[in-house]
Amino acid sequence: MKDVKKISIVVPLYNEEDNVDELYMRIKKVVESLPLDYEIIFVDDGSTDKTAEKLEAIAAKDKKVKVVEFARNFGQTPAMMAGMDMATGDVIITMDGDLQNDPDDIPRLLEKIEEGYDVVSGWRKNRKDAAISRKLPSKIANWLIGRLTGIKIHDYGCSLKAYRSSVIKRVRLYGEMHRFIPAVVSTVTSPDKIIEIPVKHHPRKYGKSKYGISRTFKVIVDLFYVWFVKKYMQKPIHFFGGIGLTLLFVGLLSFLYLMGIKVMGHPIGGRPLLIISVMLIISGLQMLTTGIISEILMRIYFESQSKKPYVIRRVINSEEG
Repeated sequence: MKDVKKISIVVPLYNEEDNVDELYMRIKKVVESLPLDYEIIFVDDGSTDKTAEKLEAIAAKDKKVKVVEFARNFGQTPAMMAGMDMATGDVIITMDGDLQNDPDDIPRLLEKIEEGYDVVSGWRKNRKDAAISRKLPSKIANWLIGRLTGIKIHDYGCSLKAYRSSVIKRVRLYGEMHRFIPAVVSTVTSPDKIIEIPVKHHPRKYGKSKYGISRTFKVIVDLFYVWFVKKYMQKPIHFFGGIGLTLLFVGLLSFLYLMGIKVMGHPIGGRPLLIISVMLIISGLQMLTTGIISEILMRIYFESQSKKPYVIRRVINSEEG
């Protein structure tokens, strides 16, 4: 491959002791068949089973394997970001650790990267998950994300993706934002450089899913932040100014109406309209802007001080020592 000399496979894991060995062997088989240097980065997201022990045993016999062990469970997004931070490859490929993603699809992702794309997203076209608890919320979320961000792909939730390292390392991930990466990346590269291809999807063999319909609410909250960043991050006055002018217009109309009543000799101090209008305007504006400003301040806090949204207990086989 012309542009790609080394790839990094990043796999977040949480209580996947029954899947670790088979997953490692399947990834190893695929990457060794490629004419590229490689590294496999497993991120143990505070597992409480024997996942960490099995990863340590694998790393002890294979120096191509890095293991990042979190001090506690931080979530899939911080785990994925930690692996990306450790990655040294020209291309970073992420995948789930439950054996539902198929490592055999890795060469196909790389082919699209070689064609010039910056992000290649997997599409679980024949998804092997429960229809009500997994597929239905996913379809709704994918449609909503596409509508709000303008990046319309079928399967935002598929973890099997390939990224050019030079692109993905320019964005930071928080909350549940790993599923929005194509939309976030579109803020630093052209949407034309993002493509989706069908990939295999297998039923879960061991363990149980860590995802449920309750995550939908977290996704919706993060989605509004992604929408704001993509559309208004460089011109927030268009957003806040629009709200401000609308509220000012409504407030002036209400004031003129009340002034007219006052001129006619009627008291306005005890009217519910005066109190309710002020309370609704202040409360609504505070709730909306506080949420967005808090998100921005959180990112300033982390990035200005080079802080990470996770704590690493140890790193095995890190080239940085």
